[in-house]
Amino acid sequence: MPKKRSRPGRRKTRTDAQRNRERILEVAKDAFGKFGLNTSLDDVAKQSGVGPGTLYRHFPTRDALLEAVYHSEVERLAAAERELSKTMSPVEALRAWMLLFVDYIAAKQIIAPALNTLVGGPLKVYEGSRAHIQGAISALVKRAIENGDIRPDLEAFDLLRALVGVSNVASAPNWRQSARRLVDILIAGLQRPA
Repeated sequence: MPKKRSRPGRRKTRTDAQRNRERILEVAKDAFGKFGLNTSLDDVAKQSGVGPGTLYRHFPTRDALLEAVYHSEVERLAAAERELSKTMSPVEALRAWMLLFVDYIAAKQIIAPALNTLVGGPLKVYEGSRAHIQGAISALVKRAIENGDIRPDLEAFDLLRALVGVSNVASAPNWRQSARRLVDILIAGLQRPA
């Protein structure tokens, strides 16, 4: 029986497809932020360096693309928790993740007007994200408590609530710099007294 030959180009195609998908999502996030529902999917494809067929193969509708943009931001947060935990001390990982959460809030604010137009509203899109975000911050808080870095009475959800409060001022000028300072204030307040 003849031996099957592997296709060397197969893996490259998957890598290219993943890279195309990521580039489309990055360009789409910016476009939805600038143009909302008036975003031209053909322009997104062009700026991503792909043909319209490639864009529609990944994202058959505008809503599918918008949902994917939002979910990719949530996935980044979940993945960041795992990566930061591998490379940083517990309290440093928690701080770094909180700063990434500020960036997530910024991205969410940018695409929120477009998300509000989805069939079923944005709640449908937000449903699954809450568990990922709460899981990530809970793991980081638990690790920091177990290491003795932060107060043992801290509830991860309370910390998340404080961070979400930052989004209420997201339209103010320089809000991100202020939010980053608030992260440092929160971290200092969480630490156990020496």
